[in-house]
Amino acid sequence: MYGTFWALVPPILAIVLALITKEAYSSLFIGVLVGALFCANFAPVAALDTALNSGFITAIADNAGIFLFLVILGIIVAMVNGSGGSAAFGRWAEKNIKTRVGATLATFVLGVLIFIDDYFNCLTVGSVMRPVTDGHRISRAKLSYLIDATAAPVCMIAPISSWAAAVSGVAADLDAGFSGIELFIRAIPYNFYSLLTFVFIIAITLMKFDYGPMRVHEMAAQLEGKLGGLEGQEEETANPKGRVFDLIFPVIVLIITCTVGMIYVGGFFGVDAWGGTECAGDFIGAFGNTDAFVGLPWGGIIALVLTVIYMCARRVLSFKEAMACVPKGFIAMVPPIIILTMAVSLKTMTSTLGADVFVHDLMMGASESLYSMLPAVIFVVACILAFASGTSWGTFGILIPIVTAIFPASSSLLIIGISACCAGAVCGDHCSPISDTTIMASAGAQIEHLNHVSTQLPYAITVAAVSFVTYIVAGFVQNAVICFVVGAVLTVAVLFVIRNMEAKKEVKA
Repeated sequence: MYGTFWALVPPILAIVLALITKEAYSSLFIGVLVGALFCANFAPVAALDTALNSGFITAIADNAGIFLFLVILGIIVAMVNGSGGSAAFGRWAEKNIKTRVGATLATFVLGVLIFIDDYFNCLTVGSVMRPVTDGHRISRAKLSYLIDATAAPVCMIAPISSWAAAVSGVAADLDAGFSGIELFIRAIPYNFYSLLTFVFIIAITLMKFDYGPMRVHEMAAQLEGKLGGLEGQEEETANPKGRVFDLIFPVIVLIITCTVGMIYVGGFFGVDAWGGTECAGDFIGAFGNTDAFVGLPWGGIIALVLTVIYMCARRVLSFKEAMACVPKGFIAMVPPIIILTMAVSLKTMTSTLGADVFVHDLMMGASESLYSMLPAVIFVVACILAFASGTSWGTFGILIPIVTAIFPASSSLLIIGISACCAGAVCGDHCSPISDTTIMASAGAQIEHLNHVSTQLPYAITVAAVSFVTYIVAGFVQNAVICFVVGAVLTVAVLFVIRNMEAKKEVKA
């Protein structure tokens, strides 16, 4: 089964079961067990050992840093809610953001501004904007889509982000004719999925309509006030002492400390304890050398301590009340931690089965007969691989070396191919129920995970279809501006067609 289509069967099985049963835990667990059976040639004891040691235990050990960061954010959110900061921000937003369109666009803008890391983006935007969107009866499904659509996509086109570091790191040792970061920057204008996702959000917001399962959730929110949040996580009685600054202060401190933490880990201050390239004084280089799984908890723990001191000094929370937020924050993050552990374990099974070998052979075969069409083919392959594996980083890690081997360094198609690879990785990650970013978006919006997946899938597929056509055009035109204009016009045109179709359905009903 190594290096064949069977390598993708376990994640596909998990995804199909999750979409059918609407239950993520057992679906992912079954996918891990099937992958372990494949890895162990169906020997039961060996399969169980593989699932436990190579899967779950390794996943927990490798992701301990991000689990810690999740818990820290959960604690900070609990403290902000307990202090009345969220409620105060909601009251301020009610006075200053007067429409649903304004609340939606404000969420979108904040998502675009927090471009350093996708995990950080998901949880920060969710905690800040939940009171605003709730006040305007925007469903949690719509909020989770806005969070997810401005997490990975914006990180993939931001030169200073953990994603830029990952892509440039993969491309750094390849004979592409450019440095890793230069290759990433050159590829940004051709990252049509990320760019067209932003066009899609603005267009559908201004056109004031929704379609697919999202429409059902939005109608329930507007007409019945059913936002679709997690049961048992209703907001507590607001602290009357709370002010807007009680929310703004922790967020600003978190952004500053996490940024400093990431560049510190990357060697910006001359300390390179994690064995990378010396980057003293080089801000971009430090991001290229950082480890977000260390840098984010580094900043998060400092932000937590400062937030406790601030809340107690303001007397909006006593020290005892602040400490009571610790278990609350941990409990709130248990579901995403469990799903993330299962998803990472499933990715390990997929990698062990040689999914990269299968995709390499597939791509090299296609390159011989579909040269100008290859960017579009790369985009589709990256979408499928990221959707099945749930990892965009793993996807471009597999495909970028293949793309640089197919195209010569002097060819414009090399840049377009790298962009198609990155865009497809983001798209597949965006759609996949086992993607860590998708899981984080659900956690940020406090919505049932599979509700988030099912409602955003039609939107993501729409943008993916337009992006595929745009990459076909790019393979022949090779001009980023012309191709983007074509893609933007197509996106808006498709939305007009869908809106007319929805209107006809309503008339018939």
